Amino acid sequence: MNIYQNILLAKKEGKKLLAVLIDPEKIDLDNIASFFEKVHLSIATHIFVGGSTDINNLTENVVAAIKKETQLPVVLFPGDVKQITQKADGILFLSLLSGRNPEYLIEQQIKSVPFLKDSNLEIISTGYILIDGQKETATQKVSNTKPIAQENTELILNTALAGELSGKKLIYLEAGSGATVPVDANITAVVNANLSIPLIVGGGIRTKKQLENAFNAGADLVVIGTAFENDEAFFNQLKK
Repeated sequence: MNIYQNILLAKKEGKKLLAVLIDPEKIDLDNIASFFEKVHLSIATHIFVGGSTDINNLTENVVAAIKKETQLPVVLFPGDVKQITQKADGILFLSLLSGRNPEYLIEQQIKSVPFLKDSNLEIISTGYILIDGQKETATQKVSNTKPIAQENTELILNTALAGELSGKKLIYLEAGSGATVPVDANITAVVNANLSIPLIVGGGIRTKKQLENAFNAGADLVVIGTAFENDEAFFNQLKK
C-alpha cells in the first residue's frame, strides 16, 4: 500500500478523496463496527486517526480496533509524538508552518525519530497551516500559536509555497476541529492554482455542499471529523 502515490495518482486523474478523521478520545469502540458499516457505504477513501491531545494514550488501541474493521488506509494525524503507533499504515509527518513555535515546527519531529527510523509506517512529510475558523481550536491552545486570518490570502499562499519549496509532499489547510467556518473556497482555489503537490483541506465542513465547495475549489483530499462525531447520519448524504 503506497498511500502517497495513490494520492498523487488521484490528483493526476482528477479523483477526489475523503478522509474520515477519528479522534481517539471521542470514538466509542463499542460502536466501531456499526460506524464502519456507514463508512464503507460512503465515498470515504482514507481514515485519519489523531487529535490535539490523547491524555489516556488511546491511539494504539483505537488504531488496532479500526484495522480489524476496514481495508481503507489508516493514517496517523498526530498531535504529538505520544500518538505514534506502528499499527497504522502511514503517518502525516506534520510541521506547523503557520506558527512560530519550534516545538511544532521541528522539536516534536526530532522526538519522533526513534519511533520512526526503523518503522514500517509510510511517512508523508506534510506542511500544516492553521487558518482562522472563527473559533479558538484545541490546536491553537496546545501549540500556543495563532492561526492565519482568512483575509490574508497572500500569507497563506506564501506559507503553502514555502512548505512545497522546503520539500513537503502535502499541504494541509486546516480551519481546526469544530471550526465555525471552513477554509474559504477562494483560499483553496488560490493555493491549489499555485501548488504542484496535493492539497488537503479540513475543519468546519458539516454539509455535502461545503464538501463539494472544497472539492470544486481544488482540494484533492478533504478531511471531516466533527460532523461525523455529531451525527453519523451525515454518512447517508455521502453514499457511493
